[in-house]
Amino acid sequence: MSSEYTLTEGLYLHPTPAGAYYAVSSLETDKPRQFLRKLLQQPETQALNLENLQRLMASDDEEKCLELLHHCQKLRWVQGLHSVLEYPSGSLEDILPGLLSKVSENGKVLLAEKQGFYLATHGFPHEVAEELSALSAEIATVHERRAGLLINNMGLTSHAWAIVDVFGNSDVGFWPLFIANNRFVIAIYGIPHFNQPEFVSLVWALSIRYAAKEG
Repeated sequence: MSSEYTLTEGLYLHPTPAGAYYAVSSLETDKPRQFLRKLLQQPETQALNLENLQRLMASDDEEKCLELLHHCQKLRWVQGLHSVLEYPSGSLEDILPGLLSKVSENGKVLLAEKQGFYLATHGFPHEVAEELSALSAEIATVHERRAGLLINNMGLTSHAWAIVDVFGNSDVGFWPLFIANNRFVIAIYGIPHFNQPEFVSLVWALSIRYAAKEG
């Protein structure tokens, strides 16, 4: 039986900001996440064709590959670009601050690693960045300890935490990024702007550096 799906020629696969966030927002592994994570480990966007889909999805089943692509497209987790996009060039130390600055409304943001040290920051003084990074690690410890209550008893699957004002709006938010065996946290003062292409580039850069070698 022939497939009900057809591929548009001349496009290159790339996660959307929502797709990049879904890929790294949880330790859970499902087929869409595996596909999106694999896309983020490529040095450049891959041409949209069946051969590449089968390789990226680790499946020879044409119908299942097309169904998975349709599922991701329907949820707006993947997009087709009209030209090749290459992995962000430069060292992480050089490119991270610029990428981070675009995912916060007021430019106050940092990226911390699991032990509570920040890898890059934009808009925060050094002392504040140090304290927020240490706090992010402590929050992660509390979250892991209470995950059973949050997930099983309350149905809260998000790993993100926030310090809120009297109206319930986030003053400072902490969002974990799970990449391979590494856990990072983006701490943002004010409103996050994860719907920017720079967020995809940020996750892409971290995935190439920390996941592609392990994959």
